[in-house]
Amino acid sequence: MEPIFTNDAIVFGILMLSLGFVFYTESIEKGFWPKFYKIVPGLFMAYFIPAIFTTIGVISPDWETTNATGEIVKGNSQLYYIASRFLLPAALVLMTLSIDLKAIFNLGSKALIMFFTGTVGIIIGGPLAILLISIFSPETVGGANFDAVWRGLSTLAGSWIGGGANQTAMLEIYKYNPAKYGGMVFVDIVIANVWMAVLLIGIGRKDKINKWLKADTSAIEELKEKVSSFAQKVKRNPTLTDLMIMLAIAFGTVGFGHFSAKYLGAFFNDFVASMESQTWRNIFSFLGSSFFWLISISTIVAILLSYTKAKNYEGAGASKLGSVFIYILVATIGMKMDLKMIFDNPGLIAIGFVWMSIHAGLLVLIAKLIRAPYFFLAVGSQANVGGAASAPIVAQAFHPSLATVGVLLAVFGYAIGTVGAILCTILMELAANI
Repeated sequence: MEPIFTNDAIVFGILMLSLGFVFYTESIEKGFWPKFYKIVPGLFMAYFIPAIFTTIGVISPDWETTNATGEIVKGNSQLYYIASRFLLPAALVLMTLSIDLKAIFNLGSKALIMFFTGTVGIIIGGPLAILLISIFSPETVGGANFDAVWRGLSTLAGSWIGGGANQTAMLEIYKYNPAKYGGMVFVDIVIANVWMAVLLIGIGRKDKINKWLKADTSAIEELKEKVSSFAQKVKRNPTLTDLMIMLAIAFGTVGFGHFSAKYLGAFFNDFVASMESQTWRNIFSFLGSSFFWLISISTIVAILLSYTKAKNYEGAGASKLGSVFIYILVATIGMKMDLKMIFDNPGLIAIGFVWMSIHAGLLVLIAKLIRAPYFFLAVGSQANVGGAASAPIVAQAFHPSLATVGVLLAVFGYAIGTVGAILCTILMELAANI
């Protein structure tokens, strides 16, 4: 249905008013709001309020309407595209300027262990979800030939281990009925967004969770302290010149990223298409994604800039400016979530919830065993499920200096996404035919 407001200028105003409301109420020191934000993080509210507006039909990421001649016309908002393609890479640049790459590597192996745990959770979660749901509702996991549900679920595996490019590759490999593919995209949106909301709520209780996990957070705290100390050392009142130069650095890098990504994406797309083996073409399909190259190039340039005097712009508030862009991205992601969708296709949603619960349960188990901090659990999961668009959001919620960790893991997820998804799909086909 057509929402009340379809003009992106108006919708953006609503999103900004929502963010202003969150930050204003979060700054109140007495009464109801301090108690509320002790339980619910502000970042979650920045995501949840736009979701409410979408649910009640005030705004929407896409819609259908009927024109004067009775034809159905489709419309969509460009805000998420703008935020993810322009503001996200700009935020990554500004947040990475002050990064200490050596300190990130000093975080140790637990970050990678939790990332791979998340990957394994997705690989085994799919077939286990099919087996469990088939007990109560065998028709939900049935289907024959190209209508087989396991073929559709393969696209979820691609998305939840890698990203959009891997998801498309899985659709190409297993030839799921395109007429039914929208249902899988729907499950992807609902489950991934609900899980992200759970992770954001957990950030508000990270100290209690770390205590329960008996986690050693010393390396993370050392990195945060190192960046904070540096920021304090070079801190200054930002001038208009400072702000303009920071924006020049950020969006100049984004422009270079888009320019390079266009040619690199096209080059690797042709290169991958020229491979004789269909298997290899599917595995390396992510290299043809311009978004992959945009995020990778922006991050690499930012890391190089961190070894120059540009690093000192952290003292003028580079990471704070980056956080502004991240919060706008969060609001546009929230806008994509219609809470009513949870009840639209209960069978497929049930598979998704069971699948994600297995992923989450395995992460908690391994985190408890190796005493990994909640940061590694949350970012390791989101680097799989959310990819480069949302892993930095979760990471920077702990501290702006940690956003780069989310990006590096998410980019790694692209690289293994298709292989992991193929393995998951083989197991799902076996489970569906038992």
